[in-house]
Amino acid sequence: MRWQAVPFEALSVTELYELLALRQLVFVVEQTCAYLDCDGKDPLATHLLGRNDDGKLVAYARLFPAGTSFAEASIGRVITHPSVRRTGAGRELMREAIARTRALFGDGPIHIGAQRYLEKFYGELGFEVASAPYDEDGIPHVEMLLRR
Repeated sequence: MRWQAVPFEALSVTELYELLALRQLVFVVEQTCAYLDCDGKDPLATHLLGRNDDGKLVAYARLFPAGTSFAEASIGRVITHPSVRRTGAGRELMREAIARTRALFGDGPIHIGAQRYLEKFYGELGFEVASAPYDEDGIPHVEMLLRR
């Protein structure tokens, strides 16, 4: 996978279209969740784009400095395209997101809001549950922290 971390203002129109289309495919259509994806935070994020050998956007996440979404630096809107699921692409995405978040914002803790069914996945990457379960748009979530 080829990785690129791009601040919002440096995204091309094509890149913005691709990442919004991928987010809608997964979060709105696949998860049947009607919600406002464009939440006002995109201009504050560094956008991590993962492309396959054909140049198709197949992995994506938003990276935030501390004080934006949470008190700590954070990673959000973590997505892999359905065509690369169960290939290790999600793990590769999260490893890259963690490394880029640390490179951009320092070695402090990293906070995520995770869907509960992915708790084990994030736990294997070192994240620990940091909140009681809560409902977000009809999907059970939990906050998690990577302390090291």
